[in-house]
Amino acid sequence: MTLQIVGETLAEAADIRAGETVIDVAAGNGNASLAAAHRMARVTSTDYVPALLEKGRARAAAEGLDVEFRVADAENLPYADGSFDVALSTFGVMFAPDHGRSSGELVRVVREGGRIGLASWTPDSFVGQLFKVIGKAVPPPAGVMSPLLWGTEAYLGELFGDASTDIRTTRRTYTFRYASSSHWLQVFRDFYGPVNKAFGALDSHGQALLEQEILALIDRFNTAGSASSVVPSEYLEAVIVKRSG
Repeated sequence: MTLQIVGETLAEAADIRAGETVIDVAAGNGNASLAAAHRMARVTSTDYVPALLEKGRARAAAEGLDVEFRVADAENLPYADGSFDVALSTFGVMFAPDHGRSSGELVRVVREGGRIGLASWTPDSFVGQLFKVIGKAVPPPAGVMSPLLWGTEAYLGELFGDASTDIRTTRRTYTFRYASSSHWLQVFRDFYGPVNKAFGALDSHGQALLEQEILALIDRFNTAGSASSVVPSEYLEAVIVKRSG
């Protein structure tokens, strides 16, 4: 997926400055990592999937950017308290199973007065509706909290309110642009973990039904008619300032 613009916008919102230490948590292939490096920060890019970090490393090398890449679990970051000025995550940490632990780790590794910048899909967005379609076909394990909660102001207040002096949120839109609905589905079925896993868990009949549901959803959100696939999806951008003392 081509989500670079979200990382760049979040880095601006978090006011990333030259020389600051930045950790990108659940970084994927490094959109926020590269955005912070573009602003001359000292960046550590972390994810628990080594193959994604390798893609980020290749992108950084191609741009001549100095970024450290490290395999790490968002729920157990291997860094001391207050190690970073800023923590970022674009559509990443929201998918960690234990929200309390992952949010606590973001707070812990940032210094007092530091910032946490997040981009999370909202429940009513296209991606939010996609997860509801997937959840009907392949129900999540019992007791697992929905990642879409991170896309609501109230839930961010629950997770970070006691540890912060300020939580600033802005609702933004990312637009998926593909040749057609079928093209969108092909790319996401091949490369986007939640969609790939859902199809992998179903038999051929279930796969056909899920494909039908997803294509109908894409067509419902598509603003380009039959010419191509232009699908806006709302997300919540948040910048959280860690409490001092």
